[in-house]
Parts: sequence; structure tokens; C-alpha cells
Amino acid sequence: MNLRLNAKISLGFAIALSVLMATSITAYVAIQQLSVYTRLVEHSYQVLQQTSDLRLNIRDAQSSVRNYLLLADTAYLSTYRHNATFMQAEVQKLAQLVADDAPQRARADSLRRFVDVQLRELATFRTFSPTTPAAQSLLLREQPPLHTLQGLMRRIRLYEDNLLRKRNHQQSLFQKLAPSAIIASAILAVIIVLGLFHKIVRELQANDDLRLALTRTNLDTAQRIRAMEHLARQVVQGDYKAKLTNAGQQQDRLASLATLLNQMTQALDTAFGALENRNKELDQFAYVASHDLKAPLRGLSTIVKWIEQELAAELSPQLRGYLDQMKGRLSRLDDLINGLLAYARASRAERQLEPVDVAQLVREVAELVVPPSFELVLAPGLPTFVTDRLSLQQVFTNLLSNAVKHYSGPGPGRVEVASQDLGTQYEFRVQDNGPGIAPEHHQKIFLLFQTLRDRHTAESTGIGLSIVKKLLDDQQGSIRVESAVGQGAAFSFTWPKNER
Repeated sequence: MNLRLNAKISLGFAIALSVLMATSITAYVAIQQLSVYTRLVEHSYQVLQQTSDLRLNIRDAQSSVRNYLLLADTAYLSTYRHNATFMQAEVQKLAQLVADDAPQRARADSLRRFVDVQLRELATFRTFSPTTPAAQSLLLREQPPLHTLQGLMRRIRLYEDNLLRKRNHQQSLFQKLAPSAIIASAILAVIIVLGLFHKIVRELQANDDLRLALTRTNLDTAQRIRAMEHLARQVVQGDYKAKLTNAGQQQDRLASLATLLNQMTQALDTAFGALENRNKELDQFAYVASHDLKAPLRGLSTIVKWIEQELAAELSPQLRGYLDQMKGRLSRLDDLINGLLAYARASRAERQLEPVDVAQLVREVAELVVPPSFELVLAPGLPTFVTDRLSLQQVFTNLLSNAVKHYSGPGPGRVEVASQDLGTQYEFRVQDNGPGIAPEHHQKIFLLFQTLRDRHTAESTGIGLSIVKKLLDDQQGSIRVESAVGQGAAFSFTWPKNER
């Protein structure tokens, strides 16, 4: 029967209580019957004792009257009166004892009538003068009634002896039954309680085993989930070669999920490996193509220079104009090739981590790209931290150079550099007082070859901010611009801390 532990305990206690109740009732009935038969036995003894006492009193009363008649001693009359009084009381008491037993009651009535006759006859002889003939006459008259009395009392005693044997037998039976019932109930109760205790101990042990198994399962499940979380965290951080080592040791849904995660990381590793190879091939192609294009470009520039130097007298003004346009186009083409080379190198350079004082770095960059007519303002609190110095230098170079190239105001130019600590990264801000950028161009300026100036302007290739965006992407940083036409521009970019 599949019952819960509480139901089993309640059922066991109910059975034990029922057994105890049954045995207790049996013991109670046995004790009650024992009490009844004990009283009946005492009753029989009382009847027998009363019969014997009555017989003795009758005999003593007769003897007292005879002795008085023989010896003329009146003291015997006193004894006679004493026995006569007891005879009446005892025969009455005997009649009361056997009142509920019809045969005995009939014998007791006969005995009472006999006693009354004897008392009247003895009272008659007590009035006689004390003589030997009177005593002999009394003796002769007593013989027949005496036989009658003996027969009556013998029947009373035989009847009562039979009752006494039966009652003694019943009394003995219930004397044995009462303690037997109590002992049996105690033994049964002990057996049931021990059985119930054994069952409870087994159930508790089974519950402990089950609880231990569940705890182990929960710990194993938690450990496997933590392993999956660690794997997911590694994937988020770009480690696609991570694997769960115990994925297939158990046959459950977590094992299936672990197998799928391993397959997913394997697919991601394969895909990102292929993508990385493609990017490397593209970078290599851009680098080689740009480098190879510079050779014929230098040849064209040299030919133009030779034409201007050796055929200067033969050049018409219109042809000189064409040559000037050709030099401008060649210069722009050279800038584009240089930009492509810089863009290709941006992701090819190996990172070198070193402590960088940002204020000092910005000053060094400004000496190279910011003319003396510009005002450079460095906010206090620029940090010093360990990072990729070349990449950060390239970002500041392009942003400062961009601010200088696009400035066209009447007054002096101004560039401000500030920073703030964002916890896990720094945010740097480069703000100028240039012509500003319309909001619709805020995203366009970070695309390759996208420029807001005339394409024929030599210094505008549309690559500088693309390089900045690419370097920040490699550093997992971000960049945004805040600007409006005529209000200058502020470039804010984030840079991670603690690259070690």
C-alpha cells in the first residue's frame, strides 16, 4: 500500500490504540467477573457458616434445657435464652442470605419453622420442675426433630458446596484471565509500537537517503549550470574555443543543452575563424594594393615634374592649367592611398601595453598636427593608465588633425581635451570651435571615404574618422559627436581601463 509517512504513522497508532482498547475491555470484564464470583464465593461461605452456627445454637439450647432439668441449675436457663435469641437471629439472617435462591429459600423457610417449633417445645420443658424423668422425656422428644434438622442442614450444605465449587472454578478462571489479558495487551502494544518505530525509522532513513540524493543532484545541476554560465561568459568575451568537458557524461536535458552549447561554440569558432581570415585577406589586399599603387603614382608625378621643368617654354597657359589639375588629382590620389594604408595598418599593428600619461600624449600629438595659431586647452584630471599607446595616439591625432583641417573661422582656433572616469572605462572629449556638423551627417562622417567637403580638396579624404571608429571598435569602445552648424563639434569616445 502506497501511503505517506504521516498516514502510516496515524494508521499504526490507530491499530495500537484499538488493540489496547480491546485488551483493556477484556481485562475490565474479567476483573468485573472476578469481583462478582469473589462475592458469590464469600456468600456461599457465609451461608455455610450461618448454617453451622445455627446448628450449634440449636444443640446448645437443647443441652441447656436438659442440663437445667437434670441439675436444677437455673444458670442453664440463661444460656438457653442466649442461644434462643441467636437461633432466631441466625435463621432470619440465613433466610435473607438465600432469598434470591428458590431451593435454598424453601429449605431456609423449613428451617425457620423447625426452629420456631423447637423454641416453643423447649420453652414448654423450661416450665417443668427439674427432674430426671423430665430430662429423659425431653431427650426422647428431641430425637426425631434432630434427625429432621440434620437432614435439612445436610441438604443446605450440599447444595451450597456445589455452588461453592462452581463459583470457585469461575473465580479461578477469571483470576487467570484478567492478568493474562493485561499481559497480552501489553505484549501486543509493545510489538505494535516496536513495529511502528521500526517502520518510522526505515521511512526516515529512506527520506534521508532521498534528501541526500536530491542534494547531490541539485549540487551537480548547479555546478553544470555554473559551467554553462562560464561558457556563455567566455563566448561573450570572444573566446569561441571554450568547451564543456563533461557535456556527455549524463543522459538528461542539461547534457543535451551542454552538447548543443559545445556545437554552437564550435560553429561560432569556425565562422569567426573564417571571418577573421577573410578580414586578414582584405586587409592584406588593401595594404598590398595601396602600396603597389604608390609606385606608378610617383612615376606620374615625376613625369609631370619633368614636363614642367624641361618643356616650360613650350607649355601654353591652358596646358599649364591642365598640368596643375593633374598634380592636384595626383596629390589627392596619394592622400587616398596613404589613408588606405593607414586604415589597413590600424588593425594590423600589434598592441603594446605601457603606462600612458594622456596629457603628455595629447601635447606630443598637438606638436605634430596643431599649428601654433591654435589654442590647446587640457582639462585637469586627464588620467595616466596602462593601455595601447599607439592606438590611443592615433585616435587623438586624427581628431585633433580633423579639428585643425576643418577650421575656417576668422579668429584663432581652439581645441579642448577633457575626460571623465566611468568606472571600467574613460570617456575622452575633444571639442573644437570649427564650423560644426549638421545633425543629419553625424553618422555619415564615420563611414569610409565619406567627407562633407569638396572631394577636390586635397586634405579631405574621408578616412580619418573611419580609422578612429575602427580603432575604437578594436578596443570595444564607442564614439559619438555633438555638434550643430556654426557651433563647433565635440567628439566623445570611450576607452577601456586595465587592459592587463
